[in-house]
Formats: sequence, C-alpha cells, structure tokens
Amino acid sequence: MAKSLYIAEKPSVAREFANALKVTGRSADGYIESESAIVTWCVGHLVTMSYPEAYDIKYKRWSLQTLPFLPKEFKYQVIEAVEKQYKIVSTLLNRPDVDTIYVCTDSGREGEYIYRLVAQMAGVKGKQQKRVWIDSQTEEEILRGIREAKDISEYDNLAASAYLRAKEDYLMGINFSRALTLKYGPAISNQMRTDRTVVSVGRVMTCVLGMVVRREREIREFVKTPFYRVIGTFGPEGITMDGEWRAVAGSRYYQHPCLYKENGFKEKKDAEALIRYLQEGEGEGLTGKIISLEKKKETRNPPLLYNLAELQNDCSKMFKISPDQTLKAVQELYEKKLVTYPRTDARVLSTAVAKEIYKNISGLTHYEPLAGYAREALERGSYQNIAKTRYVNDKQITDHYAIIPTGQGLGALRSLSELNSKIYQVIVRRFLSIFYPPAIYQKYAVELQCKTEHFFASFKVLKEEGYLKVAEVPGKKKGDPAAETETIDASHPEFIRMLEQLKKGTEVSLDRLTIKEGETSPPKRYTSGSMILAMENAGQLIEDEELRAQIKGSGIGTSATRAEILKKLVTIKYLSLNNKTQVITPTYLGELIYEVVDASMKQLLNPELTASWEKGLTYVAEGTITSDEYMQKLERFVAGRTYAAVQTANLSGLRGAFAKVEQNYKKLPVKGQK
Repeated sequence: MAKSLYIAEKPSVAREFANALKVTGRSADGYIESESAIVTWCVGHLVTMSYPEAYDIKYKRWSLQTLPFLPKEFKYQVIEAVEKQYKIVSTLLNRPDVDTIYVCTDSGREGEYIYRLVAQMAGVKGKQQKRVWIDSQTEEEILRGIREAKDISEYDNLAASAYLRAKEDYLMGINFSRALTLKYGPAISNQMRTDRTVVSVGRVMTCVLGMVVRREREIREFVKTPFYRVIGTFGPEGITMDGEWRAVAGSRYYQHPCLYKENGFKEKKDAEALIRYLQEGEGEGLTGKIISLEKKKETRNPPLLYNLAELQNDCSKMFKISPDQTLKAVQELYEKKLVTYPRTDARVLSTAVAKEIYKNISGLTHYEPLAGYAREALERGSYQNIAKTRYVNDKQITDHYAIIPTGQGLGALRSLSELNSKIYQVIVRRFLSIFYPPAIYQKYAVELQCKTEHFFASFKVLKEEGYLKVAEVPGKKKGDPAAETETIDASHPEFIRMLEQLKKGTEVSLDRLTIKEGETSPPKRYTSGSMILAMENAGQLIEDEELRAQIKGSGIGTSATRAEILKKLVTIKYLSLNNKTQVITPTYLGELIYEVVDASMKQLLNPELTASWEKGLTYVAEGTITSDEYMQKLERFVAGRTYAAVQTANLSGLRGAFAKVEQNYKKLPVKGQK
C-alpha cells in the first residue's frame, strides 16, 4: 500500500502533524508510522554548504593568491552532528512504498531551503512532492494546509532565492573575511595588543555595525547648545495655565539673531530682557488677551497588527529583552498553537482570514485576563466589516499575515514562563484593539498676546477611550519635553471646564513669567528594538508608526534573520548590548573593523545598497529576475570588491584612524594578557 510521507522542520512540529493526521502507529527512531502515513522531521538544517577545502585542499590555507573564491558548482555536505537523522530522513524519502511527500517545513524562505537541500542530497526522484503552507499549528490549519497543498514546483522561485541568499552570504563571508583578515588583521592585532585577529564581514552584519558606529560618532561629536525659553503663567477663571513665548510676526524679536529657535534665546540675558519689556509700565499687574482659540476633535485609530519587527521593538521597550529573546518567546507561543507564524513582515490580515476571524475572538472569551474585552468585541460585531478596513489587505502580504492569537491552545498557558505569558497578552491586546472604535480627543490650541508678544498653549482631553481601554497604550506624560501637547486626564475636571469656557477676546491675568533653561540633545543610541526597526526600514529609524506602515520595499535582512545577526555582532564582540537598557554601542574592536571596511570596501556599510541585495532576492522569489542574472551581478560584486581590498594601499592612513579610535577607549591590556 502506497504511503504519504510528511516531513517537518522540528520534532515538536512533526508531533502536531501526527496528532492532526491521527498517525498513532509505531514510533520508531526518528519517525512515526501508521498504515497509510509516515511523519518525520529534520532538526533544523541537516545539510550545509561545504567549506572551500572540499573543492581543493589548497583553499584550506588562507592566502591572497587564492582569492576571489568563486566556484562554478557549489558543493554541499551533511552536517556531522545530525548525520543520523539525515540518514533516517533520506531513507524515508526514497522508500519504494512512499509515493507522495508533503513538505511541512516552516512556511518561509529558510524552511524551503532546509527541505530542498535534504531532497537534493538524498537524490529524490519519481515522487510527487507537495508543499504545505500554514499560518499556525492548530489542527484546523494543519489539515487545511495539507488539503490545499500545492505541487512543490510552484515554490521553485522561492527556493531559488533561498539558494542565492546562502551563496551570497557564503561568497561575501569567505572572500571578504579572508581578504581583510590577511591584509589588515596584523594591524588590528598590533593596535589592540592581541595575538591574532580574524575580520568577520557579512552582507548584513557589517552594515548594521556601520549604523551603530556612525551613530556613536554623531553622539561624541555633538556639542550641547543651551537655550532659554520664556513661559507665561496665565490665570483665566482663577485656574492657571502655562503658555510658551514664541517670536512670531509682530514680535520685537521676530527673526532676530539672538534667537536659538522661534521659542527660545541663545543667551539668558535676552530672555531676561524680554521679561523686563513685558513688565515695564504694568503697575497693577500684567494681563494678556486670548487672540486665537481653536477647538477640534482628534481621532486616533488602533495601530496596525504586529509583525515580528514591531513586536521585537515593543518587547525591547516594555520588558528590556533582546530581539532574539522575543523571537524565541513568540516561537514557543507558535509551537504551542497560541499565535500564528511569527517570522512575518506583514501587519495586516488576509481577506480569507478576515472571514473566519470571529473564531479567534471567540476562543479568547476563554482567556481570563481579557475575556471581557473579547466578549465585548463579539457583541460590537465590528469584526463583520473588518475586511473593509486598513487591517485587511492582501497586497501587503507576501508569505504570512500579521502575528495574531489563534484563540486556541489556551491550556498551554499554564506551562509558559511569566515573560512569555506577558508577551502573549501584548499580542492579544493589539489584536482585540482593532475591533474597538478609535480613541477621541478634544484638542485646544490657545494663543495669547501681551503687548507685542505672543504665548501659545495646547492641550488635549481624552473624550472617548475607544480601543485604548484594551490596548493599554502608554500616553505622553505631563512635563515630557517630547510632548508638544499636554494631555489632561479626567482627574482635572475644573481645568477641563475652564478650557471649555474660554472665549476669544477674553482678558486674562499674566501671573508669572519664568525662564526655563534647556539644552539640545544628541541623537539617541540604538536599542536592540529600535535597531530591528531601522533594519526593517533600510537603515531609517522611523519612529512614527503610520509612516512606517507606508514604507514599501525590503529592508536589511529579513524578519527571520535580523535578531540572529544582532546577536552574532554581540557574540563576536563588535557590538556591546546593555542587558538592562538594551542600548547598543560599538566596542573598540568593532570600531577598528569599521575603519578597515570603510577604507577597503565602503559599499558594505551602505544600508540602501545592502537593502537592494535583499530586494533582488525578493525579485527572484517573485520571478521578476532569474537566478543567473542575480548570480552574475553577485560574482562581479564579490570579485571587484575583493580585488580592490587586496590592492588598495591604505595601511599608513589606517594607523591614524586607529589612533583616533583608541582615544575613546580605556587603557588596553598588555600583549598576551586577557
């Protein structure tokens, strides 16, 4: 009797497939078998690209004479540590009684690559191969994926992009790392007083290193500039409010060179002169007049759903954990059927999922912390029209839709760590919030005049909580310098009543004039979370969520690889990560590596160029360009950069750059000491 073989990426996933398929036969070493089906698994990668010495023993020794290394045919080998499982899988793939192979590795580029390498090495022929593509590990989704599995040939372009990504990282890593190590390693060792230095270079990691080093240097070179603002405290209706002076048209200081900006002076004496001018001749007390009053409603919609980058950024802020820790946490939630596939760039749902979304909400009525909100979402019925909103867009989805709770697997919550439980709740809150109405604010903008000078105050009052009650979105705090508009909460009813009663033309007392000293701030260092966002947006740290949603195109790396790249840079000590704050800074070694790359192959530090390589892989996956076209471009780039690095005579110039870097670091160890 012919059998179907199901091959998953991990043993835990294989068990879920076996359960869904009711494969309860004998459990052998490395697979589970029943009368009609066999379920087996990889353990991550079973096959990898061979080291250069597999092509020719001469490549084992690092030498400039053997560069660039550009093989015409690439070689692959079984990973020694998992050779036993490879043999089991290979045997099953070629068993005569297996006629159909269901590929159930992770639904993405890397999962595709894992299976294709195994099938290639095992020499699979004459079998029907079908690709199972799922968004969660619930039984319903697994059975749907198997039922709707497509012929594997429909994923050939994705596989091609996966092979190219690996070849790209392989060729750049081997050629660039060897060239720079041989040429500059001794100089770095001499500078750091160490015995030996290997220069590790990568398409994405070197670009990220460059972003961190450049930011650190901006901070070092930043010169703080003091400025002085004048604040007027006005007293309408017996309640005080502060207004900020600005040098607008009509002011005696309009476009004056003594200004830092229109709302501040470069020197304190000029702020004092302004106060003296306002106080002159006002014997019975200062007054001001409301010359402009604007009241309008502001609607704030629930944010888009989480993709991996957004979740990693928020978890970095909320829980002070690294992107790698967030990915591990959400991967566990996925494997326990609690959430959908985590390695996604999309922040919206598909039309097909939107039709069934009430099932997810219904399941959450059994999730005690937020059950009431889930029931309210169902009662509101807004889920019925969710497909017509910005939260559903098939065009913004490539492999997977946003990370959302499945509404299933709630029994597994008991086995979660406290941190992972919190991350699950964050995902649930973001999901449920899209079924709630917008938050409504009443905004007030007041302009007051005293003599020729103008003061401005703005406030907003939360009128309708809307989605905020479920989302728990932290607002800007009063006194936060980043908050241009002060938010007034319901605990200040007298103040809110005063704002409502303000009228244009009303005279009010000016009770006090004070000077507030401030200073310009340097750029912020990257945190692990903000770096993930910057990588997603091709090197741009875009704080505004709405604007991020509008940015189209591939970033640096992918949602599946960014956390690992950041982790590697910390592991090899090019970057330092503060575990408490998640702030990233370069190390002494990292800055020296930056100088070497900047002097020899500057293009690797360019975020736009690095992102363009990722975009090219996307084009291959879409079938827009061929693998041969991409490979020709890649080989020209690798060869050109390698030749240039080897032939450039710049060691003397680097010594000066190294010495400059050294000034920013503490005393170095004596050679031979650790």
